[in-house]
Amino acid sequence: MEKGVPIRSISRSIAALKAINEKGSLSMMEISRASRVPYPTACRIVQTLLYEGLIEQEPSRKRYRATALVQTLSHGFQHRDKLVSCARPHIMDLTREVGWPISIAIRVGRRMMLRDSTHSSTALTFENYYPGFTLPILDSASGKLSLAFAADEEREMLLGWMSEMPEVDLDYLRSAQAGLDVEKIRRDGYAVQGRNHYNRTPGKTSSIAVPIFNDGEFEAAMTMVFFVNAMKLDAALDRYLPTLKRYAAAISSDLSGDGGRA
Repeated sequence: MEKGVPIRSISRSIAALKAINEKGSLSMMEISRASRVPYPTACRIVQTLLYEGLIEQEPSRKRYRATALVQTLSHGFQHRDKLVSCARPHIMDLTREVGWPISIAIRVGRRMMLRDSTHSSTALTFENYYPGFTLPILDSASGKLSLAFAADEEREMLLGWMSEMPEVDLDYLRSAQAGLDVEKIRRDGYAVQGRNHYNRTPGKTSSIAVPIFNDGEFEAAMTMVFFVNAMKLDAALDRYLPTLKRYAAAISSDLSGDGGRA
């Protein structure tokens, strides 16, 4: 695959469609802000999406919503149902053991997407997170883990794409890349995020992510999230990391067809 920038106009259009689909309906100004494009550009994108039938204007007000046609975009996608079915009983057991919510996430493009979580099964959480919620890849424990276990060429391609996106702060991106110790994450078998700034409760939680493998290949990240004011990250690692790794190994075993439970 040729490296370099994606077609910017397509990336912007996808960002607008994702924002409309996620929020239910948006005004033109809200679409402009959510997709981080100038207002005139947002107008052209909306006109294109209207023409293609992917969105429609709500009756009697200037807001736009997705149509049923967006469902056709997913007809060729096959869910990793085996991952969820294998992981679900383990993460429920793990949540009962440690108390904190557990999530399973996979990389989708430049973001990490939740496939399952136990946020609704514990009181030790501020918010419930459901399948489909996404996080930035460089600002989450699961994303750092995914990057570390990616092939070198794939990781370089992803970071190259990110550096060319108009909304990216290049100074921050360079700093984040410099702080990504791939060899250490691989060697230690985990990644951390001291404070999660890009979730629904910015700055109030930290997280630890460990890898799930399928026949020896990285498949997903299993993440435990906990309150920043409840314990320091080092204390959480000492207390929970062996347990997290044990459950991740059990999921990996089931996913690979070897059987076994934690």
